[in-house]
Amino acid sequence: MSLSSVYEHKFKVGADTKLPFLTEKAMESSIKYINKKFPNLDTRSSTQHLGPVHKEKAEIFRTLTAYYQTFVDVMEFRDHVYELLNIIDATQCYLDINVNYDFTKNYLDLIVTYVSVIILLSRIDDRKVLIGLHHCTHEMIHGTSDASFRRLGQMIIEYENPLRKLLEEFGPHTKTVSHALLSLHFLFARRNHSADQWRADQLFSLISNPANMLSPASSDTVSMCGESMFRMGFLLCHSCLGSTQNCLELWRMALRGSLYITLIRDEVLPIHKVTEEAFSRVLGGVGCFSYEFFGWFLDSGQLHRGRRNFLRNAVREMEAILANEPGLLGPKAIYIFMALSFCRDEVTWLCRHSEHKGKNQEEFTDSCLAELLFLMERLRKLLKQHQNIIQRYHIQYLSLLSIFIFPKIHYQTFLSNH
Repeated sequence: MSLSSVYEHKFKVGADTKLPFLTEKAMESSIKYINKKFPNLDTRSSTQHLGPVHKEKAEIFRTLTAYYQTFVDVMEFRDHVYELLNIIDATQCYLDINVNYDFTKNYLDLIVTYVSVIILLSRIDDRKVLIGLHHCTHEMIHGTSDASFRRLGQMIIEYENPLRKLLEEFGPHTKTVSHALLSLHFLFARRNHSADQWRADQLFSLISNPANMLSPASSDTVSMCGESMFRMGFLLCHSCLGSTQNCLELWRMALRGSLYITLIRDEVLPIHKVTEEAFSRVLGGVGCFSYEFFGWFLDSGQLHRGRRNFLRNAVREMEAILANEPGLLGPKAIYIFMALSFCRDEVTWLCRHSEHKGKNQEEFTDSCLAELLFLMERLRKLLKQHQNIIQRYHIQYLSLLSIFIFPKIHYQTFLSNH
């Protein structure tokens, strides 16, 4: 089961691409009956409603088998996620991105994927009809219903309102999820600094410290995951927002980033709207979170505009220096990749919010975007053109590490153990 397979089936049964038998006039009464009675469908005593289905049972069964199996896969995926999350809680696994990077990242990615699958499943308009028709034709052909139908039908009913059900499910996992997210606090906070803070830190400047220009650049941080995990994680485990200040700070920074979460391709989740509706229902207020959510976002246009201006100047300086001194590509390679990553994020943000309607519309447009893209391409070409320099530098660098650094580390470890 994959997120893309659920998306594909959603696309195939969309308003413009409905399956042929779902649009037939003769099938209307059967479809209405299935929608009304689902999942309690009695094939034997409902022949007057299911007569048209009986006539085309072989074709309908053949067509819907792939769809039905995808729904079953989603149900089994949910069961496995339930089991895994409970095991992680029961065994009190230590989730810290700085200690158990792969484990923590995969744990958070699993939550994002699971939530995306469930939300996407709830957006398949004819899911009851597809499952119900498959059940009826299966019983007509084989004389008995599919073994998974009852549980699958119950799952579809439970997730009529997917967010409410997800909030219930993740309540017991709040401690584990929040601990994993909090381990990202330093990394995420630094990644989301303002342009003034970047400027004060002289981020990406190769000439800020001439004495160390030839020294290899390094970073004490690990690769960051997307903002989706913060928005989804704290939405599902919202109780920690009132008890832990760092959780609230992280969540505010994540909400400031974007109005939408991309589930897959063109499927998005309007996170501010969904959060306001969910919290209004949970806490009993109506509209009391609008300023909190959208106030943070209204300030983000200016924040991102400042970042783009800073990155444009920083990357222009970096490109000019590296074009004249390509030998610096070796020791400063990590700075180049970081700069390209930061630029990519800002370009993506602007593209996603360029149609935003607000008072400060000029903050969501950028007449200098082409220059930033041009500079990014120039950096990319420099990396490709001089990749032999980067390779040779790091081969020599690693060989020196193996001679001078690693033996010293092993010796110190040996002494500490004896």
